[in-house]
Amino acid sequence: MAKAQKREYIWLECKECGERNYRTEVNVQGGTPKFELKKYCKRERKHTAHKIRRK
Repeated sequence: MAKAQKREYIWLECKECGERNYRTEVNVQGGTPKFELKKYCKRERKHTAHKIRRK
């Protein structure tokens, strides 16, 4: 029997322009994590803060 999935796909959205640039998997066992990362935004052409966004 297959185990229940404990990972979920999320998008990382730029806080300045709103574009969803990155897709990654996170562990959702014990609740969804809330974090913010500084990643490169192609539209802004600089490193900006990105937040979690579900599709």
